Amino acid sequence: MTDTMTWTQAIVLGALQGITEFLPVSSSGHLRIASEIMFGGDAGASFTAVSQLGTEAAVLVYFARDIVRIVTAWFRGLRNRDERGLDYRIGWYVIFATIPIGIIGYVLKDQIRTTGRNLWLVATVLILFAGVFWLAERYGRKNRPLEQLTLRDGLVMGAAQCLALIPGVSRSGATASAGLFLGLEREAAFRFSFLLAIPAVTASGLFSLPDAFHPSGDGMEATGAQLFVATAIAFVIGYAAIAWLLRFVSNHSMNWFGAYRVIVGLILIGLLATGTISAT
Repeated sequence: MTDTMTWTQAIVLGALQGITEFLPVSSSGHLRIASEIMFGGDAGASFTAVSQLGTEAAVLVYFARDIVRIVTAWFRGLRNRDERGLDYRIGWYVIFATIPIGIIGYVLKDQIRTTGRNLWLVATVLILFAGVFWLAERYGRKNRPLEQLTLRDGLVMGAAQCLALIPGVSRSGATASAGLFLGLEREAAFRFSFLLAIPAVTASGLFSLPDAFHPSGDGMEATGAQLFVATAIAFVIGYAAIAWLLRFVSNHSMNWFGAYRVIVGLILIGLLATGTISAT
């Protein structure tokens, strides 16, 4: 039997979505963990996907000038070869890099909503990807600005984005780590990561909207008002999180987030091992 979401759950999870969406700590993983610890159940993959529409709206507002410039340049470049500069190329990079997650997300949508949300898996992935962050920081040259982005870079980061379908990985963490391995500057890797997430997350949220009202599998049933409020809260907090993160990564390593992930992962393993919370 599907549980009904309360207003407290909607508000808390919306705020948590806003805080964690852009930090490389996995918003979907945190919503899954918080739902189980605080409310004794899973809010569901559909609620997570819909609340992400709020944080993607924050990206659209924060990067509005960049997005308008890229879209305009892309259309101009289609008509005139002489205007095919960096923004035109970035438009194509985002399009091509979104294809892998679109295909894999559709093919594995049932697994993502069920077995993929097992908390043992979330805990393991949280810890493992802390190691990926360390390797990216250790071996990435971090000397290439966004102006040097290539189609190869975009495709590799697009492939890395597919890993974010697993709660605990982190979309920004996976794509930014891939960018660091490719030699991109930390801020450049995160900026492209945010742009790359727009089509994938928006499509996922809109696709999941009907199921959020009437979950067909695991998940809590939310009202339209609850989804709206949770999404609005995620938007406001997410906007502030973007500004903070871009300033932070300019001068700080991703290893700070990696250490946090290890701590959360170990605590989660302890709760699961003692039977304090359920993995499913």
